[in-house]
Amino acid sequence: MSENINCFVAQTGNIKVFAYPELLDEDSQKRRIWAYCLRIENNSDEPITLTQKKLCLTDECGNNFYDYSAGFNGELPDLQPGEYFEYEETAQTSGLSAVLYGFCSAVTSKGKKFEINIPAMNLGAERSMFVN
Repeated sequence: MSENINCFVAQTGNIKVFAYPELLDEDSQKRRIWAYCLRIENNSDEPITLTQKKLCLTDECGNNFYDYSAGFNGELPDLQPGEYFEYEETAQTSGLSAVLYGFCSAVTSKGKKFEINIPAMNLGAERSMFVN
């Protein structure tokens, strides 16, 4: 993946997260299916393991949908320095727009636990836009 206009980047220490949303489908009741991809890059000097993700999707009606789960699709990715992990998922919104945000938990090879920010993405009506 490369950075482009539809990409937002968050950095926590030496860990970078690239986020890309894409509108996949919309039905007659204005429900939308979104795909989003996260690329997590370990630019630090030590190995890390991604242990958990906590994501929240808030639609324009104020409905919150949460994904608090261990790992990514049951996987606990180990990232050596210079390596990256990509994760793709879909989400459905009840209206024309929503915001997806959150973080993932990680642990270093020395046992230090920390959180990595996931960029907040505005899944907008016109096209995907990003918010800080």
